[in-house]
Amino acid sequence: MTQNIYKVTILRLGHRPFRDKRITTHCALVSRAFGAERFCYSGVQDNEVVNVVEKVRERWGGDFKMEYVDKPLVFAKRFKESGGVVIHLTMYGENITDKIKDIKGISVKNLLLIVGGSKVPREYYEVADYNVAIGNQPHSEVSALAIFLYMLNNDCLKLEFENTKIKIIPSNNKKKVINL
Repeated sequence: MTQNIYKVTILRLGHRPFRDKRITTHCALVSRAFGAERFCYSGVQDNEVVNVVEKVRERWGGDFKMEYVDKPLVFAKRFKESGGVVIHLTMYGENITDKIKDIKGISVKNLLLIVGGSKVPREYYEVADYNVAIGNQPHSEVSALAIFLYMLNNDCLKLEFENTKIKIIPSNNKKKVINL
């Protein structure tokens, strides 16, 4: 895979299979495609979501990991205690255009990005080193992750993954896919 200077873990809060299956799946897929190393989710454990993402990883390559976290607040606190930086993506935070330079300037490159589902408890705002907004209007976690990861590392759109079995050849007018 093309080198990414950040080691990014995503923590998706409050997964509800009956309501969030596609959103959680898309959060995981965006995380993988934009260079995150690991996707953790809490709420209801859902092996179907994990299986979908694992099948994508098997075909499209990379070393992306996905796991269920039973106690997400404990997970976030331990991540921070181990020296990582916790960034909560919320529409109530400070605008990313005002904070991204500060975030890129920190010496720690081990980042935890928290994205909510239903209402996020206050404790997550408090554990976060940064509460960052991708605009202060309602929007999806998928868009917040994509925009943040892109602004963190513009080269994420050029990532190449190891162990891929399939590859798209960019084309202006037709679909070109090769099996490797």
